[in-house]
Amino acid sequence: MGDNVVYKILKEHLLEGEPAPGAEIGIRIDQTLTQDATGTMAYLQFEAMGIPRVKTEISVSYVDHNTLQTGFENSDDHRYLQTMNSNYGIHYSRAGNGICHQVHLERFGRPGATLLGSDSHTPTGGGIGMIAIGAGGLDVAVAMGGGPFYLTSPRVVNVRLNGRLRPWVSAKDIILHVLSILSTRGNVDAVIEYTGPGVGTLSVPERATITNMGAELGVTTSVFPSDGLTRAFLKAQGREAVWRELLPDPDAVYDRIIEIDLGGVVPMVACPHSPDNVERVSSLKGMKVDQVAIGSCTNSSYRDLSVVGAVLKGRKVHPDLSLAIAPGSRQVFEMIARDGVLADMIAAGARIMESACGFCIGAGQAPKTGGVSLRTNNRNFEGRSGTASAQVYLVSPETAALSALVGELVDPLDMRPEDFPALVQPDSFIIDDSMIIPPSDVEKPIFRGPNIGEPPYTEPLSDSLRGIVQLKVGDKITTDHIMPAGARLIYRSNIPKYSEYVFEGVDPSFSSRAMEAKAQGLYTAVLGGHSYGQGSSREHAAICPMYLGVRIVMARSFERIHAANLVNFGILPLVLSNGADYDEIRQGQEFEAADLRSRVAGGEGIRVRIGGRDYDFELPVTPRQRKILLEGGLLNYTRSRMR
Repeated sequence: MGDNVVYKILKEHLLEGEPAPGAEIGIRIDQTLTQDATGTMAYLQFEAMGIPRVKTEISVSYVDHNTLQTGFENSDDHRYLQTMNSNYGIHYSRAGNGICHQVHLERFGRPGATLLGSDSHTPTGGGIGMIAIGAGGLDVAVAMGGGPFYLTSPRVVNVRLNGRLRPWVSAKDIILHVLSILSTRGNVDAVIEYTGPGVGTLSVPERATITNMGAELGVTTSVFPSDGLTRAFLKAQGREAVWRELLPDPDAVYDRIIEIDLGGVVPMVACPHSPDNVERVSSLKGMKVDQVAIGSCTNSSYRDLSVVGAVLKGRKVHPDLSLAIAPGSRQVFEMIARDGVLADMIAAGARIMESACGFCIGAGQAPKTGGVSLRTNNRNFEGRSGTASAQVYLVSPETAALSALVGELVDPLDMRPEDFPALVQPDSFIIDDSMIIPPSDVEKPIFRGPNIGEPPYTEPLSDSLRGIVQLKVGDKITTDHIMPAGARLIYRSNIPKYSEYVFEGVDPSFSSRAMEAKAQGLYTAVLGGHSYGQGSSREHAAICPMYLGVRIVMARSFERIHAANLVNFGILPLVLSNGADYDEIRQGQEFEAADLRSRVAGGEGIRVRIGGRDYDFELPVTPRQRKILLEGGLLNYTRSRMR
């Protein structure tokens, strides 16, 4: 029985455990990446470990999220990152050099390697044949120090691609089609592996679009094989030497197979407010559009922007609509500038943004009140755009560009096939890594502005917890619901300040209630529905609640990264043994949990008395995670073992 690509890579990197689905394994991490919104805290945590230098093949610190400098906070944090990175052996990608996932794919990714990133869209690297996984910043810090990364050995779902896409249909439509099949729920501890003859029709940037939005499925990661097209991409990047062929064995086994005929895929749109709320564009065409935003780590490659430029050339953006375009990397920005695509965009009336995450995370370009915004982003959570009442729809670059000209949603299949722009992958890309600063062998002072704090320390798990259920929420609570992004991200390195905004958009008084309870010696619990913790890997969605005194989060189900982050900061992620109990538990009820240390240590479930009634919960964590919880979190656990 042969191996698929997923298990070939996992077995090459196995340090602990047996690679059988459902078992916990520890793997060696070759590369890490961080971005400024999550990386600042990750590096503060790395410093706290006392390790003098990273032990990975390469670690890269990107500045791509908070690049707007409307106050001192972002500039200070960026200077901290640059000076800290230099001393600890980390490469630093300056603001303006591009979005971490795209730049890493272009300049550092290699087939068969493992990549761990403090951003949920790290699986973009799967487009080049990597096992690339998003995680919390503390997990990344441990990996930088040479520690294993632990995960559940995954089920592997094979999405077999047959045929070829029609003109005007793109990779974004493929992943939206997959989301319509698998949804955002129920895919924890699975990996998607793409195979089949259709794979050979997709370039690396197209594959990366698909693996990027695999994050929305809730899977651990997604991966494509490494083949001749991968080699051609790396050769064009001047990195052919890192290429290796990586294909599944002919008799490879998968847990599930999904067949997709690419010729039958049509333009798709994810409607508000979830990436799996998918419809055909044809069913909504004619809908008035107020804004179009093209970019993000999903769709800002040279391939994508070349199509957009060809569509816009010689035409004008509709007068009632605003069009913003953000190239994904400085390399792409320079290439479209030199070949005339950028000029065509500007002449059409597009507003050109910096090579950064920008509007995707709500940092600028917020739509008007109640506005309809078409975006090539990967997420359309309510309020994420910066406007609570906005209606955000996710579409392909083709759909976005055509719609920008008309002022309403256009079905690309209404265009003539022969009018689709002829696309040729460049034989070589512009190579200029001058904005990636390598580490120094000479130690220099680390800059720490007034917004830089210390990583919060947690206490070992108490044997009993008593407090109040301060909040009850529904299904699909995202990390954006828990910790707002956008303008609030300036406080990412100042936990006391950032904690004032926990659940700000859900219940503005939550933070103050939790702090009042904490002052009285009471803990806080939160109750959620299914898929609690969707979205970003932002570990602040665990750190800040922990700072407020949250020690228990109860839910019907959790998403992988957030559940791990809760454990890493000493919070018990409890799953209702009886789903019907969700309806019985009410916000404001008092709770008490006893015998916690013996139950956690003994591998038992947890019983919590809420409102005078006992409720049973499962604690779906590994034996290693139980030890982490007993010690109060991963930082305590790691430091105790280092000592």
